[in-house]
Amino acid sequence: MLGTWPDGASADALFMLAGYGRANTLNVRSMIAPAAIGSTVAVMTRSTLLRRAALSLLLTGTAMPLGAQQAPALADKVAAVLATAPAGTRFGLFVVDEQGREIVAINPDQRFIPASNTKMFTTAAAFATLAGLDTSDPQGGTGVRLEPNGHAAPDVVLEGRGDARLSSAPDCKVDCLAVLADAVAAKTRVVGDVIGDDSWFPDQRWSPGMSWNNIPTRSGTGISALTLDDNELSATVTPGAFGLPPKVELPAYYTIENRAVTVAAGETRLGDDRDPYGYVVRLTGTIAAGAKPEQLRFGIDDPARYAAWRFREMLVARGVRVIGTIGVRHRPLLPADDPAIRKGAPAARPPAPDALARLSPPPLSEDLTIINKVSQNLHAELMLRRIGRVTGSGSIADGQAAVRAMLAQAGVPRAAFDFADGSGMSSYNRIAPRGTVTMLRWIATQPWGAAWRATLPVGGEGGLKRRYGGTALDHKVFAKTGTLNATNALSGYLIAKSGRTLTFSILANDVPDGTSALETMDKAILAVAAEN
Repeated sequence: MLGTWPDGASADALFMLAGYGRANTLNVRSMIAPAAIGSTVAVMTRSTLLRRAALSLLLTGTAMPLGAQQAPALADKVAAVLATAPAGTRFGLFVVDEQGREIVAINPDQRFIPASNTKMFTTAAAFATLAGLDTSDPQGGTGVRLEPNGHAAPDVVLEGRGDARLSSAPDCKVDCLAVLADAVAAKTRVVGDVIGDDSWFPDQRWSPGMSWNNIPTRSGTGISALTLDDNELSATVTPGAFGLPPKVELPAYYTIENRAVTVAAGETRLGDDRDPYGYVVRLTGTIAAGAKPEQLRFGIDDPARYAAWRFREMLVARGVRVIGTIGVRHRPLLPADDPAIRKGAPAARPPAPDALARLSPPPLSEDLTIINKVSQNLHAELMLRRIGRVTGSGSIADGQAAVRAMLAQAGVPRAAFDFADGSGMSSYNRIAPRGTVTMLRWIATQPWGAAWRATLPVGGEGGLKRRYGGTALDHKVFAKTGTLNATNALSGYLIAKSGRTLTFSILANDVPDGTSALETMDKAILAVAAEN
């Protein structure tokens, strides 16, 4: 007959009878080991835990698996680490072992803004959807054609197909706009208008939910099927004489309103701004007289226009006379660009005119690595649209449909995610840690899983060099980073102390302004690795 265990009962005696107890506290589901009974776990008292442990065995006759004996100590450690984060920060964490057994779960099914963790979903969908990733990409190459216009000199039409790496740099070796300029110069010496055509995708230069203040920056530059030089312009700011504005070197596509001042000494603090669709950059702040030149980068709102402007410059440099103007051709977003409205029917596609010349970009696998390791927003957005054009029109909605189809195949619950873009710049995006881990484990089973994992940042390198270099996870964590306003994220794989591979996702939202959760998150992940 069961009785009431006195608070002073011997722990050893109780565990000889009852085995190991089980607890579920603060959404941290773990097994309670004897060594952890003396610790504080939520509001449970020591005696309450012991009584429940005895009841568990007497009623069920089961004991805790030996493999889980370390979990409660780990749960306490992780909870203690996360408690040191800036007040108000909300965390989600989910970690499983190679068999999918849960190690730590903190708010695993709550939804969080993922920031650049979104890129994992976009790049995984590319691996799952696109063929020939390891070969050159002629289907995505930029082309040029001469188009009759009723006058003696034909128009030049520069047509983009979503290539993210087209370059007009003087030292360009691969995927170079100069090759197309040479083709035109070899064909004719006089042309009319120079037109940038980005109608391969519908005109969705910014995704829903992206902050408008990002538009003038390189992080929020416009998205276009005709992309050139990462759709950004670079300016060099050199100190002038004391009290005078600094010297600014910038391509003539933009003009500078120079309100900056050269000061005698001190820290260089330059700022810039530009109105949406404007061509005047306002430069403010100070630069020290002896300072090194500063590099600034600005976003471009109409990439097709910029590409046509730059192409005109290259034609003129080759002796081609341009008697017309700069023009653009955009394709407006229509209801038919939504697969839900098409009801599964493929998108209508007009026949593509023949090109005078077309580039063959490097393999898309190289760009997928850039997207994840560098966290390149523009390239991720173009990849989402590229995925969306396999059966659709290249719209954001078509790309999202492909991502949803992949996640359904992976067994991720629909409530575990919502996406409004492909890069993570949108504050509308949401993921749950458990759903993310489900996808990561599914990826590991795919024929392309190892190739996808190789695109992730590595501890001790690149964006994770300062965070994990010199730690127990140096070159043992392979995970996508994520940072946005009030948001930090890290999801991927790690090799624990035992040599086992764990899959994890940790997200922090509502991080107070002026603070960061990165250090706290890294300490939590290191604690998990050390205990497994």
